[in-house]
Amino acid sequence: MAANKILNVPQQFIPNAAGNLLNCNVTSLAGPVGFTMTQPYIIVKHIRVNNNDASAHVITLYKGATAGSSAATAFGFVNFSLAGQSFQDWYGQMRFDAADFLTGIADAASKVTIEIDAEIGVS
Repeated sequence: MAANKILNVPQQFIPNAAGNLLNCNVTSLAGPVGFTMTQPYIIVKHIRVNNNDASAHVITLYKGATAGSSAATAFGFVNFSLAGQSFQDWYGQMRFDAADFLTGIADAASKVTIEIDAEIGVS
């Protein structure tokens, strides 16, 4: 019986222009003979955003197309003002398939980081 595995996503800065933060697309599904590989999926369970600066910063996260920032796809932290030297958590279960990207924007570069706890599996 297959089971999801814990996915270790390294901490990264949220960019100040729409940028990709997470995607599970595998570019080649060629596998061994007699085995057909399928695209994996990711289930995000926890997101922590950390403000490493003394000033407050505004962030928004999106689930959608690559480098997407459509207001209709915003979730979790929507125009969220994160106080200086603080963090905020989001808990849930959001599935990301191969075409789904977690993207984000902060109002300043190299000030706010994101940490993601997730599982990865295959259908």
